[in-house]
Amino acid sequence: MNVKFECHLKKYRTLKGLTQEQLAELVGVRRETIMRLEKAQYNPSLKLALDISKVVDTPVTELFIFE
Repeated sequence: MNVKFECHLKKYRTLKGLTQEQLAELVGVRRETIMRLEKAQYNPSLKLALDISKVVDTPVTELFIFE
């Protein structure tokens, strides 16, 4: 089964005026993790998805879409 994964994190991160480095620091991951998320090359854990959602003030379902 191949699940399609879309990530809209970059849009919401930039709307908040955050760099990848700043967001990474706020949620406790490396900048590379944020970079890979934005390229939809990495599926976040539930905890990371929720932490990011809080920081960018956007529902998880808007940030990460699985089909």
